[in-house]
Amino acid sequence: MSLPLLKLGAVLSTMAMISNWMSQTLPSLVGLNTTRLSTPDTLTQISPKEGWQVYSSAQDPDGRCICTVVAPEQNLCSRDAKSRQLRQLLEKVQNMSQSIEVLNLRTQRDFQYVLKMETQMKGLKAKFRQIEDDRKTLMTKHFQELKEKMDELLPLIPVLEQYKTDARLITQFKEEIRNLSAVLTGIQEEIGAYDYEELHQRVLSLETRLRDCMKKLTCGKLMKITGPVTVKTSGTRFGAWMTDPLASEKNNRVWYMDSYTNNKIVREYKSIADFVSGAESRTYNLPFKWAGTNHVVYNGSLYFNKYQSNIIIKYSFDMGRVLAQRSLEYAGFHNVYPYTWGGFSDIDLMADEIGLWAVYATNQNAGNIVISQLNKDTLEVMKSWSTGYPKRSAGESFMICGTLYVTNSHLTGAKVYYSYSTKTSTYEYTDIPFHNQYFHISMLDYNARDRALYAWNNGHQVLFNVTLFHIIKTEDDT
Repeated sequence: MSLPLLKLGAVLSTMAMISNWMSQTLPSLVGLNTTRLSTPDTLTQISPKEGWQVYSSAQDPDGRCICTVVAPEQNLCSRDAKSRQLRQLLEKVQNMSQSIEVLNLRTQRDFQYVLKMETQMKGLKAKFRQIEDDRKTLMTKHFQELKEKMDELLPLIPVLEQYKTDARLITQFKEEIRNLSAVLTGIQEEIGAYDYEELHQRVLSLETRLRDCMKKLTCGKLMKITGPVTVKTSGTRFGAWMTDPLASEKNNRVWYMDSYTNNKIVREYKSIADFVSGAESRTYNLPFKWAGTNHVVYNGSLYFNKYQSNIIIKYSFDMGRVLAQRSLEYAGFHNVYPYTWGGFSDIDLMADEIGLWAVYATNQNAGNIVISQLNKDTLEVMKSWSTGYPKRSAGESFMICGTLYVTNSHLTGAKVYYSYSTKTSTYEYTDIPFHNQYFHISMLDYNARDRALYAWNNGHQVLFNVTLFHIIKTEDDT
């Protein structure tokens, strides 16, 4: 067999993915997609008119693939029913085009196909330009937007042709796009001549197929961090807030743990919207005080470091009791090997797509970071990796797909400086900056369901979006 065009394709999850997640999942989490919350002045509101500049994922609410965005609000006449219908349709086409970008595999052969398609699309550009010149209404602006989005569709057809495992699906997909483009061109000549509801359903069908295609995405490598989005301002300078990465789509509970010591109270909220408004649903009085801010909620249980010890506690929220506790052998505690900001941050518990982890340092490893994968039920160490990065020189750290990413500071100018792969037992120095908006980070954890970094930034609860480099594999890969 000749070398398949896309035997192993690499897709950089760019801002299309960022728009996808942040415009659907994150707005729904913070309550910005349907109503404007009555919140304190400290909450950063994001208006649809400004365009969503928030978190993205390549996964759906079940945890795997998000391929839909909510387009910026258009200034069409609200009294014109047909205009409103067209606006909704154009927004859906924009959503589809942004999602399609994720599938664009940047290979030399694809590029040649793109060049050919650009020539073929010049005629379409000319038609749009003519319509823009002739029309003296506000519709011109919207056709211009549609034209730009049509340009973004250019790479899709040649790339999808190469998906050998989805040959039948891709053929149908191409035909649907061509038919939809033809209908939209006709709409330019006579608005209202077609069944908008039928077009709407067709776009929804295409989005469903896109989600199926996106399920090919495997774990990715961190390439970029953007944001943050400020969700709320509350609490002291130090603390932790989190959601459960293994929770169902409808379960968006938030847990809030203020301060890094001398506290046992965990506050629960049914959603981020309730968290923003301060509507607590429940509080838990833990049997032990915690140390640090590096806790994690995983599969319905809270994992935290018991104060003045290297003991890890597993506490079930549903049962309201401790299910397991175990000493993390040789791990430093009580500010022996903390992060740069101190705060008893010696032991950092975290979770990713692979499972539950503990990051700490030992005398045996000369104070350098040790990574241990934990059994989520018994807290036993399943396997450990000793790195050469000093724990006291790390600002914070988080795991993505079995790779530990370490920041070089908790202050302004911080960046992801070092990474260690547990898959290959190798490390590399990186240079991935991020905006430390409030100057002091005391908690930074990755949520695999949301594909976001949750952070406590000097009394502000914020979210960062991440851009990952993904590998798409076909059935030819063994």
